[in-house]
Amino acid sequence: ITTELGSLLVEQRTLKGNDVSRLLQDPSPENRAEAAVKVSGAFNAGNLSDNERKIAETIFRTMIKDAAVLVRTALSESLADNPDVPHDVAKSLALDVAEVALPMIESSYVLTDEDLIEIIETKGEVEQQAIARRDTVSSTIADALVDTDNENVVASLVSNEGADISHATFEKVLDKFGDKEIVSDPLSRRAALPLKVSERLVTMVSDKIREHIMSRHDVSEAMASDLLLEAREKATVSLLGKNQLGYDVVGLVKQIHENERLTPTLIIRALCMGDVLFFETALSVLAGIPAINVYELIHDKGTLGLSKLFERAGIPEHFVKVAKAAMKVSEEMVRTSGDDRKIYQTLMIERVLTALESEMETENESVDYLISKLNRSK
Repeated sequence: ITTELGSLLVEQRTLKGNDVSRLLQDPSPENRAEAAVKVSGAFNAGNLSDNERKIAETIFRTMIKDAAVLVRTALSESLADNPDVPHDVAKSLALDVAEVALPMIESSYVLTDEDLIEIIETKGEVEQQAIARRDTVSSTIADALVDTDNENVVASLVSNEGADISHATFEKVLDKFGDKEIVSDPLSRRAALPLKVSERLVTMVSDKIREHIMSRHDVSEAMASDLLLEAREKATVSLLGKNQLGYDVVGLVKQIHENERLTPTLIIRALCMGDVLFFETALSVLAGIPAINVYELIHDKGTLGLSKLFERAGIPEHFVKVAKAAMKVSEEMVRTSGDDRKIYQTLMIERVLTALESEMETENESVDYLISKLNRSK
């Protein structure tokens, strides 16, 4: 192998004659590591003949058995980005000690999902984190990483925008680590999340805020709960206007309802912010009637449809006026201005306040102010 190595390197002009002589005379770990880099460079350049490639691959298979970690590390670092490395060489390096394995684990696309699963199951946190940092992580690998139950590994995974994390795996992350800030913080910062996951995350975060308010400030539990409810509802409704992954509105509404968070004010907030679909679905779930029936009752030109629907859904009568006014604005928007939420909200506030025969100062013109007035008008 040493003779073939020297011939190959001289022929490819990756080593001078005196370099080869030094390697032959003094095959120290340092010189062998240098040779590993040189052979890898020639291999990576892609200019080898078929025979030369075979010689290089034979050299690699010899070097992965080298007793010196320095040599194997040099080989791993040099070959990690090359998609043409023989699979057995890449896998052997990836299963080596951490110092050798990490470059290959984090960067090599010669490794299959099966290889990565084996590493997850047989290696430790350092190797698992390297997998979590890969440029792309398949949904299968992402799920396996969450199953390690290691919060540091999962934190690295959810921080990686290149990770393909399924809805079910996101839910698993929240089940296991939702109360861990090291995970919930990077999770909340992802560019896109399934809407149901976002809603659960909002709830978990707002519960922490409530505990903080009560522990740091002199407020009653009732006041803290009111502040929490308002903040949580505002955050939940704000999610509806974003480009969320997997907007399963029925699943979202059922999730909120099952957790006793589908309040009248949340439903009205959603309508006032322009999400008619959420409003209709929420009424369908609360009233226990098909969505098509809800649609017909909401858009009924008579005076009793919406009132009866609200009564069936358990929503107080004083919310009917605002709902009717908001629905009129929604219908006008479809005919005129399209789906401009800012225009929608401005018109909605004006019409609802007119319907309630209310007045308010300009600086208070907001959905929050409107909701507070509705609550006081019970």
